[in-house]
Amino acid sequence: MKLYKSTKEPEIYHYFNANNEKLWMFRHKYYDAAGKRKEKKKSGFKTEKAALKALLEVKASTLRGETKHIENDNLSVAQWLDMWFETSKRKWKESTITQREIIIRLNIKPLLGNFKLQKLDKATYQREFINALEKQYEPGTVRQAHSIFSIAINAAIEEDILHRNKFKGVSLPSTRKKEASFNVLTSDQLNIMLNYAKEYEDETYYSILLLLSYTGMRKGEALGLQWGDIDFDKQAINIFRNRTRHGAGTTKTKNSERKIKVGKNVIDQLTHYQKVVKERFLSFGKKLEAEDYVFISLESTIPMPLTTLHKGFKRIVKRAGLKECTIHSLRHSHATILMNDGVPVKAIAERLGNTPEMIHTTYGHVLREMEDKIIDIFDRAIEIGAKSGANL
Repeated sequence: MKLYKSTKEPEIYHYFNANNEKLWMFRHKYYDAAGKRKEKKKSGFKTEKAALKALLEVKASTLRGETKHIENDNLSVAQWLDMWFETSKRKWKESTITQREIIIRLNIKPLLGNFKLQKLDKATYQREFINALEKQYEPGTVRQAHSIFSIAINAAIEEDILHRNKFKGVSLPSTRKKEASFNVLTSDQLNIMLNYAKEYEDETYYSILLLLSYTGMRKGEALGLQWGDIDFDKQAINIFRNRTRHGAGTTKTKNSERKIKVGKNVIDQLTHYQKVVKERFLSFGKKLEAEDYVFISLESTIPMPLTTLHKGFKRIVKRAGLKECTIHSLRHSHATILMNDGVPVKAIAERLGNTPEMIHTTYGHVLREMEDKIIDIFDRAIEIGAKSGANL
């Protein structure tokens, strides 16, 4: 292809394509951060003015030392995600690696992978990614995917591939739940559910549902329990980890790492369940160790998967004739029962591994109902006292 130098700018050229159409290009020589001589060129401009504008932008970037920005202007979102993931994963926990790999592969790459990283704008991101995800996933999942993409974008900024994060302030779906939107079980309903599980389900289901009901523990915390975490003599359980479908990791927050006391009925059942598990391990030629997970499949001795717990709970609730609810409802039920019995919010927060602020946010309606009861009790007490005084 023959090039014809511009009379206005020595790094601007015009040429003719196969259709004999006159097009423009630029070729700019510069030194990269390592002092190596390089050339940046780009063709296909319809006018000399457009080529000149692009050239001036490149020159400005090189003067600012932003050579990486120039060299990676054709980098796609998928290419950058691969580069970022491979260079950064050694700093992440195993559960984080698994989680990010799945979201990148299933959500981000299919929707954004072919876009040029530097050309992707906020409006396109909102339309092609956030809005598209909202049609398929819950708000929390959409926000999680956006968070991971934002981390990758900030890494590109640190590498001088991007100048700024253009995706701040996008419209994300709200995860705020309406008050009382969750179902809770009363103490009587909990007893019905547990009695059904004890009579018709295996020891694993009954043991974990009993523990969740009597402690308010998160499902991942229960699934992450190892036998060494249970102090049978002091009737206490140490919560150090959380196990999800992505594997075991640290607890949800720092407050979540805690020790909680349990009653004799829970300890007695866990003692009985441990004997059952030991027998199953022996039948597989294995010895039960302190590092083994507490809740397992009695058929295979593998740790109980989260999906198995969800399906089992749904089946038990339905067959016990109770209203539809989720496994997380046991945590809400535990907290609500404690509140209705007048247990201080701070004590409940410590038991659940939350902050008092979170308790007020999540269970505000319950606390307000309690305040109304307190006012009624006080008013009646004053009225009774006044009547007694009048009769003297």
